[in-house]
Amino acid sequence: MTELPKPSLTRRTVWQAAAVGAVGITPALRAAVYAQGSDAPEKKEIRIGFIPLTDCASVVMASALGIDKKYGVTIIPSKEASWAGVRDKLVNGELDFAHVLYGLIYGVHMGTSGPKKDMAVLMNLNNNGQAITLSKKLAEKGAVDGAGLAKLMATDKREYTFAQTFPTGTHAMWLYYWMAAHGINPMKDAKVITVPPPQMAANMRVGNMDGFCVGEPWNHRAIIDGIGVTATTTQDIWKDHPEKVLGATAEFTKKYPNTARAVTAAILEAGKWIDASLANKQKMAETIADKSYVNTSVDAINQRILGRYQNGMGKTWDDPNYMKFYNDGAVNFPYLSDGMWFITQHKRWGLIKEHPDYLAIARQVNQIDIYKQAATAAKVSIPKDVMRSSKMTDGVVWDGKDPKKYADGFTVRA
Repeated sequence: MTELPKPSLTRRTVWQAAAVGAVGITPALRAAVYAQGSDAPEKKEIRIGFIPLTDCASVVMASALGIDKKYGVTIIPSKEASWAGVRDKLVNGELDFAHVLYGLIYGVHMGTSGPKKDMAVLMNLNNNGQAITLSKKLAEKGAVDGAGLAKLMATDKREYTFAQTFPTGTHAMWLYYWMAAHGINPMKDAKVITVPPPQMAANMRVGNMDGFCVGEPWNHRAIIDGIGVTATTTQDIWKDHPEKVLGATAEFTKKYPNTARAVTAAILEAGKWIDASLANKQKMAETIADKSYVNTSVDAINQRILGRYQNGMGKTWDDPNYMKFYNDGAVNFPYLSDGMWFITQHKRWGLIKEHPDYLAIARQVNQIDIYKQAATAAKVSIPKDVMRSSKMTDGVVWDGKDPKKYADGFTVRA
């Protein structure tokens, strides 16, 4: 009998099999995927940096619940002091991955927020759940929202100081977009400083700033401490906006592709676990409140992760668009249009001088193929389109179709 040729078990064929699942592949190839270990993580122990924020939760819980072991890796969460520190440790290899600002990854990739290095976005970690806080002193003068702030700044002339967490990051872009939507030019009408997230409330307490944009729990912490009010949430600026991502260097994902897939799958499953029930959210809040992680009281975390908001001036509301980590798979896909949006805002605010090839850069950074493989492994649905459309607080629609026109179309800009 003539022996049949054995299938070629290249890494590419193995990955293709993992990406499409077991349906429709030969028994021999299926056996190769699962039995020969060719999809096993190349690196087993993984250091993932995080900043003390509620949205580090899926990284922490992947480790705390042991989900990482299911995918053949051990995640070691590494608490970091600032986004600049996260950037430096990612670039020099002290960290393998990080819970990190979307715009930071793009800033490093394009050389606008430090030395240029090719970077990778593996997945979105969360949507929504940030806010802009104004000081109690401003609120007492009528500045409790964007319109009130614009009116106060126009009538009570002085230098106003606002803080974001990293120059090319999400919080800077939400703050600038919101101010501009109310006719305030953040580059001309105010002083903007960079402050690490856990230091926001403390700096407001001593009068170093009039307002800030940061992730939770630090906005709610300012309310608990009686020093600030929530002027807006970021989901009111952009419903279901991308926020933190799982970031790495492109070099790491090329060297350790199976590891990248395994870590992404583990964190995807952890996000799914968090969003599965109120009890899980409560357990998550209790876990990450610990001094090893966010280092705050559980009550600073466990209200807004359920959508229970108060503004610090007596107003309360239930927000269905609170922070989501999974939301039936809608949260995590690294849409190319999301990455492109941050570049348009970097251009708008003068952080880059010329229009780049927006789509080409997004394709370089956002690791769609690795995400699809990880999502298949974690049994997470994958959207059909790599772009999505969103309407912002000012009524302007972003769909990624003409990024140059979009970036140049804003009246308020640098």
